[in-house]
Amino acid sequence: MTPSVDAYRGLGTWVDIYDARAWANPDAAVADMASHGVGTLYLQTGNSSAKNAVFDSPAQEAFIRAAHAHHMKVVAWYLPNLENVQSDFDRVAHAIKLETSDGQHFDSFALDIESTNVTPEEDRNRALDELSLKIRMLVGPSYPLGAIIPSPVGIAKQAGNWDTFPYEAVAKTYDVFVPMGYYTFHGKGAAAASADALGNVRILREQPGCADMPIHLIGGLAEKSTTAEVQAFANATQKSGCIGASLYSWPGTTKADWKALRVVRPATGKAP
Repeated sequence: MTPSVDAYRGLGTWVDIYDARAWANPDAAVADMASHGVGTLYLQTGNSSAKNAVFDSPAQEAFIRAAHAHHMKVVAWYLPNLENVQSDFDRVAHAIKLETSDGQHFDSFALDIESTNVTPEEDRNRALDELSLKIRMLVGPSYPLGAIIPSPVGIAKQAGNWDTFPYEAVAKTYDVFVPMGYYTFHGKGAAAASADALGNVRILREQPGCADMPIHLIGGLAEKSTTAEVQAFANATQKSGCIGASLYSWPGTTKADWKALRVVRPATGKAP
């Protein structure tokens, strides 16, 4: 059975473990997201250096219950440093297996692939492949997995960061790419934001095994974006055939940003 990537379709938003306002009141945060047409919440469960395997489990459960009550999906995401594959895997497993008191779970899991702690790149790629295969073995072939990957445009521009990024290997294990486009790091203005989004999709599509992979593209940092940039980014994601799009992250997304993001088609495929 082919995994469904519905959790990655349409408009999304992000909450990391440092977003104090969101964690203080998950119900209010989710209600605000839903009011702007968000279909999926991407919720961080932790990272390699966090004290606990899952950050604030009670609040994680509250987010899941609130999101599902608003007919939203919730994708758990975790940032590994790849230095200890078994430790990272154990934390991922805790996130995937997290269950609310009434039996609800995350709708999908996505691995945040960006740490360059492990060198040389050959060893880093080997550790990533090992962790990815362990996760796939845990969830089985029908569970949807997302790969949150560095900006392909950024990789092309910044030599020596991750020159041998294993696009093809990642495409074999995961079901959808979630590139951290982050146009706010690569230029200013609407034209730059549009070109960055289109460039990320084009480069990704050119990689072996990636031509038909679904893409949910993350745009710039919300608090550093102009409304014109957000609009240009959103339009570009639709033009390039992305199945979904989002800004990073929820606390910095303004009312004007949400209005500009209305062009992103919801999971139903119908116009907003």
